Amino acid sequence: FASQIVERHNKPEIEVGTSPELLLNSVVIHRSDYEHVMIETAVNSVRMSIKVKQLDEMDEILARKFSRFLMLRADNFIVLRRKPMPGYDISFLLTNFNVETMWKHKLIDFVVQFMEEIDSEISSMKIQVNERARTVGYQFLKEFTS
Repeated sequence: FASQIVERHNKPEIEVGTSPELLLNSVVIHRSDYEHVMIETAVNSVRMSIKVKQLDEMDEILARKFSRFLMLRADNFIVLRRKPMPGYDISFLLTNFNVETMWKHKLIDFVVQFMEEIDSEISSMKIQVNERARTVGYQFLKEFTS
């Protein structure tokens, strides 16, 4: 969909937002108070922003580090935005070019699988951190008991 303002420009309207008549209604889906997804649609693009479940400070740190790790490699994930929307942890941007060049069902499967597995990845990282802390504490305190 070409720009209505500048000739020969084709940018995602959800990002530019110059023509409000091209933006469609956004939808927010809450799984709980701590995790939700916002889906914003336009004529030529869709932006999905994900808020990951963060119950304590460790979850917040791990989610921030994990999302930063992914966003630094956003060129490898073609649909991942480098900067999430305010209030969210990770954002995807699907343009009409992505949909034309990629298989639609595989693209949808990737986003759904990502959303399903990010919670389990952060939970497993939290378990590993706690396990390392327990081992370090045990080794440290063992010196005092000997």
